[in-house]
Amino acid sequence: MRRRRLTDVRRFLETAEAASPVEAVEQVARELGLAYGAAAVSFLITDLSGRALVRLAHVPLATAQGGGPAPVQGERRCDEESAAVLPFDGGREEQAVRTQTVQVAPPDRPDEGSAGQDADVQDMWRVLAPVTERGESIGVLEMFLPGEPDAETVDEIAQVAHLLAFVVIANRRHTDLFEWGQRSRAFNLSAEIQQRLLPGARTCEASAFTLAGWLEPAASIGGDTFDYSLERDSLHLSLTDAMGHGVNAALTASVCLGGLRGARRRGASLLEQATEANSALSEHAVRRAGDDFVTGLIGRVELQTGTVEIVNAGHVPPYLLRDGVLTQLDLNADLPFGMFPDATYDTTRLTLEPGDRVVFVTDGMLERHLAGVDLPGAIRDTAGLHPREVVRALADSALAAAGHALQDDATVLVLDWHGQHEETRDAVSGADQSRASDPVTS
Repeated sequence: MRRRRLTDVRRFLETAEAASPVEAVEQVARELGLAYGAAAVSFLITDLSGRALVRLAHVPLATAQGGGPAPVQGERRCDEESAAVLPFDGGREEQAVRTQTVQVAPPDRPDEGSAGQDADVQDMWRVLAPVTERGESIGVLEMFLPGEPDAETVDEIAQVAHLLAFVVIANRRHTDLFEWGQRSRAFNLSAEIQQRLLPGARTCEASAFTLAGWLEPAASIGGDTFDYSLERDSLHLSLTDAMGHGVNAALTASVCLGGLRGARRRGASLLEQATEANSALSEHAVRRAGDDFVTGLIGRVELQTGTVEIVNAGHVPPYLLRDGVLTQLDLNADLPFGMFPDATYDTTRLTLEPGDRVVFVTDGMLERHLAGVDLPGAIRDTAGLHPREVVRALADSALAAAGHALQDDATVLVLDWHGQHEETRDAVSGADQSRASDPVTS
């Protein structure tokens, strides 16, 4: 069995390398389907909205133009590429992502998510396996099998779905196909710049912590960013909010984040990172003859001890949820980055305890037009959810309160502290299922 699995892995990887980056995932998925006798296989990529999956498919122009199947509801096409949106509705797709478990649907209970599939799969068993890497939901592998899969087969499919995550990560660097598929709404220039500033993975699970970030953009981009980077024994994180809106705010955010990242990558201390960002923004403001500044929080977590250093550059203090009690951290407050070139910064130190949750937000979550949002109450109500679901739930509350027309970016970064840095993470197919959220209930 072990030798067969190693042979299968080798074949899948050889298939991925032999195909072009545009076709690699599709070809590997086809190989997976053949290995399990599947009648149909699809890769459903996570939509950038975080509220849907997208079925990517290749539709040859000769078929599309020659009386072939017309686009189904929610489907977009570009040349020979098809992207069909499957909104989360509490069904099996959402359950697979939320619980990070394989979902198996018998043929006598067809899911709405199978709409758009050929009629010859209607009598098939539908299997949905999370495609995940370190807690980051990349998508779902969908298979239609002629018979009910046994427990061993379900376990194997979960493992190959994890393998598919690495194929997606490796190949999306070389093509816009996956990015196009994920974009169910158009991006303007400032949004394009802002997206490039965000980390490649919005979620990270490690033995000592779980981290997830989410940015809900305003119609006119407000210049929010978040970032993180993991070292051997420490975690760096930041949440920043640039003054203004549109392209200017996006450019100001670029300068700030470039200063922070450049200093961090040179091994600079937290205070040196703050000074570097302030200097970069101050020089940028002089060249533009403007008043570009950025509020923000930058932090460094010692993974061995749970000790946190935080610089507060004129920003909203984060929330700490500990043993069911929510407080706002009392931090030393310094000037925003970029206001004065000779500004100095200080840190506040605190020690996290296992079970702690720290929630960082930008002021877009606290605007007057969001007065209907009880942010402290929402943080308490989502205490049992994985940070991946928490950040989206908090952003959803802001969107609903604003009538889906935010006046400023609403950004959330959630850090769960587990305090087990010396231990190995208990991961199954890319996720620690003990940390996953419970299923959606009707």
